[in-house]
Amino acid sequence: MARHDRTISPLSEAQTDMAEVAPPKSKRKRVIFGLVALAIIAAIVDFGHGYWTTGRFMVETDDAYVTADVTLISSRLQGYVAEVPFGENAIVQAGDVLVRLDDGDYTIALEVAEGRVASAGETLNRIDAQILAAQAGVAAAQAQHDMAIAQQRAAQSNATRVQSLASNNVAAQAQLDTATETLATATATVASADAAIASANAQVGVLKAQRAEAVGTQHELELAVDQAQRNLDLTVLRAPATGTLGNMTLEAGDLVTAGARLAALVPLESLYIKANFKETQMAGIAVGATVGITIDALPDATFEGTVDSIAPATGSVFSLLPADNATGNFTKVVQRVPVRIAIPQEALDAGGLRAGLSVKVEVDSRTGGVPEAHEAPVVAAAGE
Repeated sequence: MARHDRTISPLSEAQTDMAEVAPPKSKRKRVIFGLVALAIIAAIVDFGHGYWTTGRFMVETDDAYVTADVTLISSRLQGYVAEVPFGENAIVQAGDVLVRLDDGDYTIALEVAEGRVASAGETLNRIDAQILAAQAGVAAAQAQHDMAIAQQRAAQSNATRVQSLASNNVAAQAQLDTATETLATATATVASADAAIASANAQVGVLKAQRAEAVGTQHELELAVDQAQRNLDLTVLRAPATGTLGNMTLEAGDLVTAGARLAALVPLESLYIKANFKETQMAGIAVGATVGITIDALPDATFEGTVDSIAPATGSVFSLLPADNATGNFTKVVQRVPVRIAIPQEALDAGGLRAGLSVKVEVDSRTGGVPEAHEAPVVAAAGE
């Protein structure tokens, strides 16, 4: 028994040593657990504080994209491409030549139209000369009329005198007959002169009508010249604004048709964001509100923009086939309202933004104007 007790004694000392070492390890665990708990509590407090002071006022969505007012480049004329000065993704300035069409046919059309205008001008000059001649004829007829009137008056005076002498048996009957015949001839001459004046005036009227018609024809031909010149000018396609070319579908020698899409011009200096917010989020969004912008393509960069405008209707209203819920089966779907967000100039100047990039936006509902209140229309009672 004594040997057995001596054998057990060393084991008891080892166990005693382990028991003495164990408490420090447990204490460290408790300290670690305590620190972790404090960290969790601190994180919860920080999150709660952030949510209470800021987070609950933020309205966010990731249904947002960088957008631009893309201009589609197309030709109003049909023709063969003579030159394409710029290539794909080239930066162009407003007024730069993008495409030149073969202008041979349009140059000939302009020359033909100008020739017709010149011919019409010559016709007009000829009619003007004829009018001057006709007006001179009117003046000559008027002079003949005045002479005939004078002769008629002389014949009338002579006939009256001879008639008086004949009644006193001083003049012979033959003299009276001669005077009467002379008066009749003078009267007929006056009538003929009147007819000549009327004919000359009528000729002037006809020529003036021809001149008016010639003026109208000349004006139409001048319009044809303007149209031919316009068509010739349209053989040169210029950039309507500064931007970057993309989606080019033509090369020199290609045949293009009127209205066909040839390229797209993206103005990178005027990009903006189109964000689609749920209708349940719109109460906190107003024009002028501050917006935090995070772009997926630039994860390390954050910008601050502003709400520029809010669409007058949901996206479904402007869709090609608007939903019609006037049926027996109805499933309510949350609608989304497009909101336009202005990108700060420093973000545009930094480059890297492209139309179509995905964006996450957060609107601070504490900023901006007061959202529009949606009040029910007031209907006046009958008799008021």
